[in-house]
Amino acid sequence: MAERPSTGPAERRRDAQGTRRLLPEAAARLFAERGYEAATVREIAAEAGVNQALLFRYFGSKQALLTEVMASGGQEQVRTTAPEQLFATALRGMLTGGGKEAADLPLAVYLRSIGTGGGAGDMVKALGEEYSAALSTLSGEEDSLLRADLAMAWLLGIGLMRVVVAKEPLAGAAPEEISRLVLGALGGLLEYLPPAED
Repeated sequence: MAERPSTGPAERRRDAQGTRRLLPEAAARLFAERGYEAATVREIAAEAGVNQALLFRYFGSKQALLTEVMASGGQEQVRTTAPEQLFATALRGMLTGGGKEAADLPLAVYLRSIGTGGGAGDMVKALGEEYSAALSTLSGEEDSLLRADLAMAWLLGIGLMRVVVAKEPLAGAAPEEISRLVLGALGGLLEYLPPAED
């Protein structure tokens, strides 16, 4: 009689870690595609290939899952990217992935989840404030926070028109061309930026 495969503590732990990683990845894809409110817990679990009870076991709620998605993507980008590179990094990631690659999903999640109510809406708002705070350090003017908010509004507007609305010619324009035009003009708001690449 053949021996049954081992399902000891170490193997169960590995499975738990894998499942815990799959759920935020699946949630990010669905939040980016439909927005936080439209994506259901059942759909997220199905996308991850697990029972929805595991979502509640590991995260407690859909809102906590959004927090995980934002923390592992957008917040990490803000905290690990030099302020002078932050706008360009976020812009290029969004343009090259169209909001569909793993690294670009937080921005698409952000765009599709603006206006979400309750604690989830607070999380989305807080991420935008972190980006603006970092960008405000790139201006020596008294209205540096306003300048940072205007830069963020431009970034999100580009994302909305390209990723969500798919408006041409922006949706089909080459990422390098968009980056060149936007980063070249952005120096009027944020003077402590590296020169735009030709």
